[in-house]
Amino acid sequence: MPDAPADVGPLSMLSPFRVLDLTDERGHLCGAILAQMGADVIAVEPPGGSSARRLGPFADDVEDSERSLHHWAYNRGKRSVVLDLGSDEGAERLRGLAAAADILIESAGPGVMDGQGLGYAELAEINLELVYVSISPFGSDGPKAEWVASDLTLQAAAVNMAMTGDADRAPVRTGGLFPQAFHNAASEAAGAALIALWERQTVSGLGQHVDMSAQQSMNQACQSYALSTPIGATPPIRHAGGVLVEGLHIQLMWPCADGHASVTFLFGPGFRAFTQNLMDWVFEDGFCDEATRDKNWSDYAMMLLDGREPVSEYERLKRVLHDFFATKTKAELLDAAMSRRVLITPVSTTDEVIDSHQLATREYWETVTQELDGDGPTDIRYPGRYARFGNTPMQPLGPPPKLGEHTDEVLGELASAAQTRPRIEATGADVSAQAPSTARPLENVKVLDFMWAMAGPAAARVLADYGADIIRVESETRLEVARSLQPFRDDIGDPEYSALYNNMNAGKRGICLDMSKSAALDVIWDLIDWADVIVESFSPKAMAGWGMGWEQVRERRPDVIMASSCLMGQTGPLAMLAGFGTMAAAISGFFYPVGWPDRAPCGPFGAYTDYTSPRWLVAAVMGALEHRRRTGEGQYIDMSQAEAALHLMAPALLDQTVNGRVAERAGNRDSHIAPQGVYQTAATESDAAPDAGSAALAHDDNWIAIACVDDAQWQSLAAQMGRSDLGDLTLAERHERHDELDAVVAAWTRGQDGNTLMYRLQDVGVAAHIVQNSPEYTADPQVIHRGQQVEVPHAKQGTTIVDASRFVLSRTPAQVTYGGPTLGEHTFDILTDVLGYDGDRIAELAVAELLA
Repeated sequence: MPDAPADVGPLSMLSPFRVLDLTDERGHLCGAILAQMGADVIAVEPPGGSSARRLGPFADDVEDSERSLHHWAYNRGKRSVVLDLGSDEGAERLRGLAAAADILIESAGPGVMDGQGLGYAELAEINLELVYVSISPFGSDGPKAEWVASDLTLQAAAVNMAMTGDADRAPVRTGGLFPQAFHNAASEAAGAALIALWERQTVSGLGQHVDMSAQQSMNQACQSYALSTPIGATPPIRHAGGVLVEGLHIQLMWPCADGHASVTFLFGPGFRAFTQNLMDWVFEDGFCDEATRDKNWSDYAMMLLDGREPVSEYERLKRVLHDFFATKTKAELLDAAMSRRVLITPVSTTDEVIDSHQLATREYWETVTQELDGDGPTDIRYPGRYARFGNTPMQPLGPPPKLGEHTDEVLGELASAAQTRPRIEATGADVSAQAPSTARPLENVKVLDFMWAMAGPAAARVLADYGADIIRVESETRLEVARSLQPFRDDIGDPEYSALYNNMNAGKRGICLDMSKSAALDVIWDLIDWADVIVESFSPKAMAGWGMGWEQVRERRPDVIMASSCLMGQTGPLAMLAGFGTMAAAISGFFYPVGWPDRAPCGPFGAYTDYTSPRWLVAAVMGALEHRRRTGEGQYIDMSQAEAALHLMAPALLDQTVNGRVAERAGNRDSHIAPQGVYQTAATESDAAPDAGSAALAHDDNWIAIACVDDAQWQSLAAQMGRSDLGDLTLAERHERHDELDAVVAAWTRGQDGNTLMYRLQDVGVAAHIVQNSPEYTADPQVIHRGQQVEVPHAKQGTTIVDASRFVLSRTPAQVTYGGPTLGEHTFDILTDVLGYDGDRIAELAVAELLA
């Protein structure tokens, strides 16, 4: 690691850095994350303000650009500058700002900034150090790069929607009325920008272009099921509150006495103890007999798959649980989760999230005093820090800026900063034509990985893609739960065949150690001495119980970074709540608003916060590394999945705190788009251009997502349907007649080939995309062009398929080298090459049965 300079600057991870945020609602969360971490973030808005200012909900339902809760949620702590980038003067001023910036973020769409002379190549000629981040629907290049898109159509393209919703109705989008696709991309872009910044600071001194695809980012929310087709597994089928896999309805949400609860009723070594605890309780309350209570929960999934246990018996079990949960309130179930160690959380509404005792105890909420026209000073409660940092705590951010509030201030100070700040001299070379480097940004970063399941391993996987040396610690005595989760290669339930495990752990080295034996801890301490970063997702007391809590680690290694990731954080009454992202998503308000108004909530597919939290953890670790680079100082990071995820629903939470309104279900409707929906089509051909002559990928679940994001798109759709008589309807009229228009659109799409229809609508500028499951996603020409699914070596399978990086760094791209390690695959190499153990020492460890 580089030596720390004498002048370490203010106590903040990113305080030395300036960020130009040119995004709107499609990317402003990225700048919000960097602002929380201490960067000086300057929001560059057009005359009239960002389009985000025109998005509701609005404070007190007054439609005013200074009252948009969507804008408030993601722009606190930024400074607002108004520039007309379409004018020579405005473009020149942006160039001046870019000369003094470290990071620029834009979401204008492929080619737009280039057309204004403000693309990466042009601005890099002014500032070779600039990290330039582009967030777009499908990425900066490829056959779909310039397709029009909405949150609905992006989720349709990303596989997660195919598994979300009721089996007898159209799929539904995650987030309900509050979009998620671009938020996933923007949060991931923050970590990507910091990886590029790290490379600049430690290796080359040069910036580069970061290309972020919302489709690829949102695809992480399918839990690797998009890989089903290329590995020969059966694609899943949606089923409300769960998923249908190989004919089994895996139910993850259940009605209870006063609402619904997320219940992880799963099987295998990683779930056995929790399921046994639940069935013990069911037996105690008289809802089952001893034989039902004492089934072989370790092997139960395989017994169902191979026929030893009939599916009818599994269905009987679910009826038993249905009757049992009907007698319990949400509060009783949450109490049992803590006292009985069962995997249950309530499905919370936004008002229940706001009233959370856990969040109050952790002092999560931030109250900000804002001046509202006509109302005077008003206190507004916002979601707070996304993680807790020991030595660089995030400071509360101020109110969102008024439009253009800082224009004069920023232009004045940054003009002088551009003249005084030393920079690399531009050489006149074509920066956009620079060949990618074979070096990777994080090659000198060493990470000790104690993570399990998905949330933690997915974060470390990103670091591995960009060169970090990751040593993953596992034990055969406590099998990693992801190894027991589908999809499996060729549907063979082998722990080494899990696509989820191999995908989340690609590029890492693996060692097996039985940490229940004290002698194995000596090896762990040697690995701690080796590491720059330690990441773990045990229960809050586990590391301390081994004598390896942060206090003990810091005493020995004050320069190490240690990050702990769990559902609810390391402190508070729910700190010991064990479980998965299904539970964190349910208790954080993500389940209740997803589904149909006339039915129970279905929730997003699977463990939603497991898919979103890795992005925040990557940003946290990279920020801590930058602080260490400047100061030589390590620190502890307390990362709560729930607390980070709440920022993805921040407008809904503000609607609760400001307007007292609970976020409700609306199917696929949208507050700002009409009509919008998912409509049935005929069997869909493979997703290639209609004239490409590719083979069909037909199945019974065929849908197309259509969103008329403005009047012009509605007029084009109406014309395509032969209903120009409806083309002049205003947005308000279209909202009022939405049921009627849905019937018109549905009658028109039914019977048409979805793939052909998608291209037809895109040709006339209407946002549309078929709902893709694994077969369609694998054949998607955009996915193929971007190289999203890659074949890599695997020690047992020979080769396997994993996802590539979900973003592209232009100069130092990711390299995916091999699939997840088999159990103990690299144990000998790590002990000899990393720790320097000789043969005698290794033999002693083996004889003591520590390498297991």
